[in-house]
Amino acid sequence: MRRLKGRLAALALALAALAPASAADPATRAPVPLLWKVSDADNAVYLLGSFHLLREADYPLAADVYAALEDAETVLFEIPPEDMASAQAAQAMLGAALRQDGRTLDSELGPELAGRLREWLAANRATLAASGIPDAALQAMEPWFVGLLVTQMQLAREGMRPELGLDRHLAERARAAGKPTGGLETMQQVIGVLDRLPPEVQRQMLAEAMEDAQTHEALELHADWRRGRVEAMARAAEDMRRRYPDLYRRINVERNDAWLTQLDAHLRGGADDALAVVGALHLAGADGLLERLRAKGYRVERICAACAR
Repeated sequence: MRRLKGRLAALALALAALAPASAADPATRAPVPLLWKVSDADNAVYLLGSFHLLREADYPLAADVYAALEDAETVLFEIPPEDMASAQAAQAMLGAALRQDGRTLDSELGPELAGRLREWLAANRATLAASGIPDAALQAMEPWFVGLLVTQMQLAREGMRPELGLDRHLAERARAAGKPTGGLETMQQVIGVLDRLPPEVQRQMLAEAMEDAQTHEALELHADWRRGRVEAMARAAEDMRRRYPDLYRRINVERNDAWLTQLDAHLRGGADDALAVVGALHLAGADGLLERLRAKGYRVERICAACAR
């Protein structure tokens, strides 16, 4: 059991990411960045739309991104970089995911969704076995964690790795340049959001992960991310809002509310320029950070040399 917990803990670090990724463009072409500069008369915050798991082929990034990193005095992420690879954070996520009610996962999912999960497990048994995770261990987990596990494993089959994620890449670059880094929320806050999801919303989260695994929507979305298609990000956010309104509100809107307050305070306070790296779906659409900052009167301009070609 200790060995199993260690393996699940390692997976938990990767599962903190809430947006999937893939690659479709030629490896020789840098992704077109989803990068904006939000400014007033005194200072600026660069906003970069991220995917949390990437391939080696997604690097190097566009020169615009590295220029924004160089210009920024501070670099902000969804969670502090020290939490991205923290064993303590992984253990905290695993502890929150372990069921405390004495029930099994199947009993909470119901026959239809439990059956779909069994089919997925059967198709991915070799991957699970290689990870040292027996099927029975999932019966002790909450649906939100299993949903993230499904997404993580599907992306792993496509060569996506959390250690290659955009957040970690830029955190390492910022550290090497001696720039201070921080988080818009703590890992405990992220875990709290997930663990407090109502049972129905958790089942929706798992159902969405199962559907994405069948339709490969994540791969299509990442192809759009590589091409810098902000309208595709907006459509994906709107689709989530329409199909899973409660999940969308808790995962997207409420977190955006908290981040907006911090970004607004940073700009109003005349602090040094900053680069904020957040999941791409948090930027786009009517509830996204870009429109909401624009509504507050800030100048919002896209930084994209490739877009002008």
